[in-house]
Amino acid sequence: MKRSTMLNLAVLTMFMLGVCSPVAAEEGGGIGAGLLQELKQSLTMDAQTRALLNAISNNNVNELALNREIVAAHSPVFNVRINASGITNQKSTGRCWMFAGLNTLRPAVMKKYKLASFEFSETYLFFWDKLEKANLFLEMIIANREKDWDDRELQAWMASPVGDGGWWSYYVNLIEKYGLVPKAAMPDTSNTDSSYRMNTILETVLRDTAARIRTMAAQGAGAAELRLEKTPALKNVYRLLALHLGLPCETFTWSFENKDKKIVKKNYTPLEFYRELAAGTDLKEYVTLADHPVHPYGQHYRLRYCRNLSDAADMDYLNLSIDKLKAYALKALENNEAVWFGADSGWQMDRKLGIMAEGIFDYASLYNYEKKLTKAERLQYRDLTPAHAMAMVGADAENGRVLKWLVENSWGNAVGDKGYWTMYDDWFERYVLVIIINKKHLSAGDRKLLDLEPVVLPSWDPLAAWMK
Repeated sequence: MKRSTMLNLAVLTMFMLGVCSPVAAEEGGGIGAGLLQELKQSLTMDAQTRALLNAISNNNVNELALNREIVAAHSPVFNVRINASGITNQKSTGRCWMFAGLNTLRPAVMKKYKLASFEFSETYLFFWDKLEKANLFLEMIIANREKDWDDRELQAWMASPVGDGGWWSYYVNLIEKYGLVPKAAMPDTSNTDSSYRMNTILETVLRDTAARIRTMAAQGAGAAELRLEKTPALKNVYRLLALHLGLPCETFTWSFENKDKKIVKKNYTPLEFYRELAAGTDLKEYVTLADHPVHPYGQHYRLRYCRNLSDAADMDYLNLSIDKLKAYALKALENNEAVWFGADSGWQMDRKLGIMAEGIFDYASLYNYEKKLTKAERLQYRDLTPAHAMAMVGADAENGRVLKWLVENSWGNAVGDKGYWTMYDDWFERYVLVIIINKKHLSAGDRKLLDLEPVVLPSWDPLAAWMK
């Protein structure tokens, strides 16, 4: 998650100046002398405003707005909890969706093999995700070769051909095709600490190829001929990925010491490793549930071009109320299943204490301003976006009602409560957008929605943003 809290506060900060009454409109819409004078007169630099100016301009706003009542009432105790150990760290990359997916699988692996801790190689999946996204990008260029260069979808692809972000379905696509390996089999590199420079180089190569493909298409070349141009580009991408991340292993030896002090060694291919570790778990049985109030509930939707493999299906989801998402998440946790979820992590999260609660930062009192947008309006006006994926690994429930949720994040153990976070139910209500559960937990009525032909939404729908 790279979104800055300061960006979210920028609009709020203006209200420190006390602009609370309507101002005169200038003919033509500009800020003329009359309007400017009215704006100036609307601010009274009295003692209280001067104190706010001094405090806000010299301090971290979140420290000033920290709600001591919520802090005092905070209690990180949970009566439903999945045993997990070892916090992961995506560092300066947008791979949260991948980390969250692997983190939902880790507890079962640790239990099965009696491990004190375990981590998959995220670098291994990162390599294949980049290669597949490169191929998908070039296929999209070929498929849309007759569109104008300023087409809305084409420009979105050009802006980020192989970005780090993704969804649960991206994770499933990769491991079903390429398998998994332990971290030792393909360890991190400098470019998994920060992917910016690698991405810049890859995207320049791909845009260069896209330009040549479109030029050839304008000269009459068909899809088959254009794919001949694609192959050398993919060879170059593969080489660049190998130089930045290392080569993925085809076979490896996994050796570990379990809690019984027994040394275990075994040879695997990545697919063999995945199938053994995930035996009894069919990831294709997991479904995406969303609270997307912009569109009607009780419907089956699909997001156009929301995939990372050219030959994979676009992501689809059932649109259900937030109360249903909560109920299904609790049901999964009570069945000892971690829950992948997507939310907007740019709001109301205290990084020092690991508290996710609406009002943990009391901006309303500090600025004398309170947002009035509904959840649907916040999505429509891009005040709310599915920016980050995490895993729920516990809950504090009373009579079927959850007071708070335990969250395993992928920002390392230096933030939050040693890497874990307490998500209060009001935060879930306002900022959680998507959860993943096994469809066996769905009611009969909701399960039938999966049989409906999905309504296809455009690639610029508010929910279509990549999680990072």
